[in-house]
Amino acid sequence: MYLCLFMKDVVYQIKDWIIATVDFFYPAFNKVMDKQTFRYAACGGANTLFDITMFTIMHNYILYKQVVHIGTLAISPHIAAFLFTFPISFISGYFLMRYVVFPEAATTRKRVQMSKYLSVVFVCILLNYGFLKLFVEVLGWWPLPAKIATTFFVVAFSYFSQKKFAFRVN
Repeated sequence: MYLCLFMKDVVYQIKDWIIATVDFFYPAFNKVMDKQTFRYAACGGANTLFDITMFTIMHNYILYKQVVHIGTLAISPHIAAFLFTFPISFISGYFLMRYVVFPEAATTRKRVQMSKYLSVVFVCILLNYGFLKLFVEVLGWWPLPAKIATTFFVVAFSYFSQKKFAFRVN
């Protein structure tokens, strides 16, 4: 019980630190975008960089660019790297969106909000999968540039979906 309370305090201290750090840089951008959009860009950008870094490490140094065989199923290395790293970036992204970008939505029930967030993310998974397949296997791009280009398309969809659907305040 005490450990749970301690961890909750630590999480809220981290949240406060992230908000203070992001908001410190906001005055340089206040003429270009509102604070919420800036927080989304900062948190989303950091989480995206985290995701791309994990993807690169997984693809190049853990999977060694090799096809992953699970029973009779063969998964291409760029798709396997995405599948392994996605759950981590999903969780970090959810908490950043809930507590840093859309804090006014933190009063919404977590289960409802997580379900909406998960549905947006599911569409993002499909977009990631489709764009990676298109760029790597159809257009012949290298996996890393394909992942970066895919990210730009998915981020635009994600922002508007999260703002208008997942974290909308009634």
